[in-house]
Parts: sequence; structure tokens; C-alpha cells
Amino acid sequence: MTATASERAAAPSSGEPLLRLRGIQKSFGAVHVLRGIDLDVKAGEVTALVGDNGAGKSTLIKGIAGIHSFDEGEYVFDGRPVTVHNPKDASGLGIEVVYQDLALCDNLDVVHNMFLGRELRHRGLLDEDAMEKRARETLNGLSVRTLQSVRTKVASLSGGQRQTVAIARSVLWNSRLVILDEPTAALGVAQTEQVLLLVRRLADSGLGVILISHNLNDVFQVADDIAVLYLGQMVAQVRKDDVTSNQVVQLITTGSTGAEGASA
Repeated sequence: MTATASERAAAPSSGEPLLRLRGIQKSFGAVHVLRGIDLDVKAGEVTALVGDNGAGKSTLIKGIAGIHSFDEGEYVFDGRPVTVHNPKDASGLGIEVVYQDLALCDNLDVVHNMFLGRELRHRGLLDEDAMEKRARETLNGLSVRTLQSVRTKVASLSGGQRQTVAIARSVLWNSRLVILDEPTAALGVAQTEQVLLLVRRLADSGLGVILISHNLNDVFQVADDIAVLYLGQMVAQVRKDDVTSNQVVQLITTGSTGAEGASA
């Protein structure tokens, strides 16, 4: 049974991070990609993960999602140490990832894309009514108003609408943490605004959100925390209100800043 947004928001919080990583290491052969990474992600907040190309963002996210196993370090989820060997382990914890390619099927409608690979069945047949009802409830719970029909083929949707479908699919299965990889890339101004509102709603409903983005305007619009990777190291994790955009740019490009509040 899928928890509603209000039920998630009402869940008790101990103030501890939903996800806590400590001392994470990852190498591929002789290449040391992640070096002693510490990261905290809280429920009900958007944590923006930023860094230049090659900083290690994709490797870190794939490790959280179980695509790669970390070599060393502590992975704590919801207050307990866990071992994540594969995406199924991550999904079992309630971790969902929306990648840039979205993994949508153009020839299927919104409902079938949201349930792709997890179809509901009744007496051996697809339970179309139950899937459509769940899809509508999920979209309504996220206050999505941009889709005229859940039976519309994805091929006819705009970029922003496609991103909305992918994000809605990620919260359909009792999700606790949603990771969004460049969700506004290649979107226009209006569509970007719609997606950012949806990202904020995810956190406001009680989910933890990791937002990967190169667009600092987007980051400062929706994030609560900003975590900065530089050459495989976490050089800072700061509250958004404690830094300026210029200071974040300096962290991304040099790995350091003179700001007192922006230390790792």
C-alpha cells in the first residue's frame, strides 16, 4: 500500500539524517574516484549535489542506488547501517532514481509508464482500473495539473510533462529518498518552473530529495542544503542561506572558498 504524502509528512522525525554516508571510497582500477565522502540527506529537504564534470557525482549516486558497490565507508539509512549490493537493495529501502534519460516508453501511456515492470494484476490479467486509480492519486497528491489524461501516450508529451511522469513514477512505491539527475536539463523556462515546483513538493511531502544540477539558479530556488564535490572529495555541505552563488561557484571550480560558513 502506498503511503500518502500527508502520511509521509506526519511520520515522526528524530532529527537524524535519512541518509548518512561517512568515509565513502570508490576506485575503478587505478583511478580513485571517491575519496572519503561524507554526506547527509534529511527527510523533508532538498539536498543539491553539485560539482564540475568528473567531480564524482554520477559515481556517488550510482553507489547510493546500488549500481556500484562502495569499496569502503559507512552507509546508514534511516538510522541503521545497511549494505546495498544492487538496485533491488536500494529500492527495498525506498530509494528511487530518476536519470536524465527518464527510461520512458514512448509507445505506452502515462499509466503503463508509471507501472512499467511493476504492473498490477488481478487473476492473471493487468488490473487497468487499479493502476489508473493509483496513477491519478499519485499525480493528484503531487498537485500535478499539467497532464490532461493519464491515458495519453508519452510520445505526445512535452519535456516537462515527461519529467513529471518519471518523477511521479519514482514516488509510487513507498519511496523515502528520490534522486533526480539534472531534471531541468534542456527544458524551457515554463517547464523548468513546473518541474522545480514538483521537486519542492516532494520534499514538502516528507521525502528526502537529492537534486543533481549544474544550474545554480535552480539549486538556489529549491534546495535546503548544498553539497559540493571537487575531484572526488566532498569539499563542503552547507545550508543554502549561508552561502552565495559566487561562493558555490568557487567551491566547484577550486575546491575552497574564503567564506567561514562554507567549510566542509
